[in-house]
Amino acid sequence: MSSVKLPVEKFRLGMLLGDTRYRSTTVQVIAFIIFVSVVFWLVDNTVKNLALLGKDVDFSYLWMRAGYDINQRLIPYTNDSTHGRAALVGILNTLLVAFIGCIIATIIGVFVGILRLSKNWIVAKLMSVYIEGFRNIPILLWIVMIFALLTEFTPAPRAFKGADPEASMIFFQSTAVTNRGAYFPSPVWGDGSVYLILIFILSLAAIFLFRRYAKNLQEETGKNLPKFWISLAIFFIPSILFYFILGGPVSLEYPYLKGFNFKDGIYVRNSFIALTLALSLYTSAFIGEIVRSGILAISKGQTEAASSLGLRPSRIMNLIILPQALRVIVPPMISNYLNLTKNSSLAIAVGYMDVRGTLGGITLNQTGRELESMLLLMGFYLCVSLCVSAIINYFNRSFQIKGL
Repeated sequence: MSSVKLPVEKFRLGMLLGDTRYRSTTVQVIAFIIFVSVVFWLVDNTVKNLALLGKDVDFSYLWMRAGYDINQRLIPYTNDSTHGRAALVGILNTLLVAFIGCIIATIIGVFVGILRLSKNWIVAKLMSVYIEGFRNIPILLWIVMIFALLTEFTPAPRAFKGADPEASMIFFQSTAVTNRGAYFPSPVWGDGSVYLILIFILSLAAIFLFRRYAKNLQEETGKNLPKFWISLAIFFIPSILFYFILGGPVSLEYPYLKGFNFKDGIYVRNSFIALTLALSLYTSAFIGEIVRSGILAISKGQTEAASSLGLRPSRIMNLIILPQALRVIVPPMISNYLNLTKNSSLAIAVGYMDVRGTLGGITLNQTGRELESMLLLMGFYLCVSLCVSAIINYFNRSFQIKGL
């Protein structure tokens, strides 16, 4: 039986719009060309107009002397440093607030969301008051209020010299909270501290591997290992053991009062504490509602079935409810992490020098480079937002239902 060969239709330009095989691609290409053309026209028009005003787009100001001080910094900086260095200090300050704020907000938000579903009427109502109170008041007011509380209702450093009972150090006389900020013990790294840090890193890796093994074991056999206590032992025992074997290579330098202020230790300004606390508490109220809605999205039948098997409420929550609720919880939490990071730009209200206060504030005013500074500032926030989204989305994919 001979096969009949169909004639092959030759390609014509009219097929780009008339043929459904090419139409969608053609429309997308045309739309992309129009978009690029509009962007190019806007950029070219902006550059030409700036040139007429005697302003060219130039980023060389980043290598000029800054000439201003920054009150809190993670890397060495003086007023003789460049504007680029000042911007880097501000970026690190912003990332520090965002990182710590996201951790605190997540911990508090998860507990608040779970406790709001408590059968205890008082606990549930208190959590409702917490959520409604924080999320319905502007974040800027919370930042200013917490900063005012830290400044007005904490003792001055000189009060620690007297017998004022309110002016006493806490945590075994190691930490001082004053109206200028908090002073914490700082680590002093001696000989052998590198090995101790290596042991600590290996302990973290061992915890990760153990928890993965425990998860696989539970899925394959149903046997549930005490992950929390074993992880806690892996975290502390090797480090403590090698600390004494190495002869105590790490010690603490405690702050002490000298004159009218404290010396040594780690100094954390009230502006940083107020900003981090306000952002954390404000965001945790939204996370609490997300956690509550995620838990309620799980059928009550699963809770009742687990209870009929004799599982305790805590194990039902940890093993059955939360793992499923995470599929609902994680995606909206990304938006709250991004909002916390962007809300850190309100730091200027309490004098905390983040990237908005350095690059988008003093540097911009001193150099007059508004366009360049705003472009760099927007680029920074865009990169941070994309990185946070990518990391959380990668984490979120591990909780999605996998098809056969």
